Amino acid sequence: MHGKRSLRFLRKAVWIFSFILAPALLTAGCKDADLPDAETQEAYQTELFAMDTYMTFTAYGDNAQPALTDVADKIRELESRWSVTDEASEIYAVNHSRQGADVSRETAELVTFALDMAEKTRGALEPTIYPVLDAWGFTTEENRVPAEKEIRQLLKSVGHERVSVDENHIILEDGMMIDLGAVGKGYAGRIAAEILKGQGITSALLDIGGNIQTVGSKPDGSDWRLGIQSPFGEGSLGILEVSDKAVVTSGNYERYFIGDDGRRYGHIIDPSTGYPADNGLASVTVIAEDGRLCDALSTSLFVMGTEKAADYWQNHTGFEMILITEGGEIYLTDGADGRFSINTDSEAGVHIIQRET
Repeated sequence: MHGKRSLRFLRKAVWIFSFILAPALLTAGCKDADLPDAETQEAYQTELFAMDTYMTFTAYGDNAQPALTDVADKIRELESRWSVTDEASEIYAVNHSRQGADVSRETAELVTFALDMAEKTRGALEPTIYPVLDAWGFTTEENRVPAEKEIRQLLKSVGHERVSVDENHIILEDGMMIDLGAVGKGYAGRIAAEILKGQGITSALLDIGGNIQTVGSKPDGSDWRLGIQSPFGEGSLGILEVSDKAVVTSGNYERYFIGDDGRRYGHIIDPSTGYPADNGLASVTVIAEDGRLCDALSTSLFVMGTEKAADYWQNHTGFEMILITEGGEIYLTDGADGRFSINTDSEAGVHIIQRET
C-alpha cells in the first residue's frame, strides 16, 4: 500500500450511537466455478426501523425472504426487551426497581457480556453511563452542556462493578441505570446472522444502522467490499474487504452539537470524566466475527485513544482495527493490512501496528 510506514508500539500497562460505515457493494472479484453466480442469485431485502435506527437486510437464496422475516421479528423482540424508555421492557424494569428484576436468559447474558467488557477495558466501555448521556441530551436530542458539579454528582451513579447479576436476576444500586446501547446492535447482528445461517442462507449483508454484519461472502464467492466513510467530510476513505465478519465504526463527528461556548461536543462520553472523549481520534473501525465485540470495542477503543487502543490490541486477540486520527493519520493492525485499500487521492500517512513477539 502506497505511503505505509511500519510502526511497532511498545507494550505498556493498559489500564452510542454513531456508526457511519456505509456498505458499498462495488465490483466483484474473481469468480469460483464451484460457487453460484451472482447474476443467478435473486436478492431479497427487508427494511425496518428498530433500536432507534434504520436497518436494511439483504440476503440471497431460495429461502431468503422467510428467513429475513424471522430476522426482523427477532430484532423487534430484542428491542422490546432492551428499550430504556419502554415501561414494558426488561431493562426498564431493572432500572426502576430497587429489588431488581428477573430478565430473560438472553438479556442476562448480554448484560453479563457488557459488564465483562467493561472490566476488560477498565471502564472505557461503561454500560451504566446512561444518566450522564441523558444529562448531555444525547438520549433526547435536547443537547446542553451540564455544569461540572452536575457531572460530578451523576458520576457517583456510574460504575459497572456495582451491578449484580445472579443468573437471570439483575440488581442496580439506587440511582443507577443500565443501557445496552453500546452492545445491542452488535448482538442483534450476530443473532440475525445465526438465524440466516440456520435456515441455509450462505450470503447476506446486514446493515443495522451502520453496524455491518456479513454472512459468508458475496454470491459469486468474492469478499464484500465496504466503503469506510471519511470522518472529515463526504465520501469514502477507503475500501475494506471482508467475508463472514462484523464491522462497526464509531466516531464523534456525526452525532454532536455546538455548545453556547462555540465548542463541538460529541456523543461518545469518556466514563472517567463524564465529558465527550477528546483524545485525538476521529474514528475507530473494528472487524471481528462477533458483532457484540465489534460494537463494544469500537466505543471503548475510541475512548482509550490511539496508544491505549494499540496496547489493548497487543494484549487481546479476536479482532482487528482501523484507527483514524483527527490529523488524518491511519493506523491499521496487521490483520487489517491487505484488506483495507485507502483511496489513492488521500494524503494520509498509513501506519501498521504489528504484534509483538
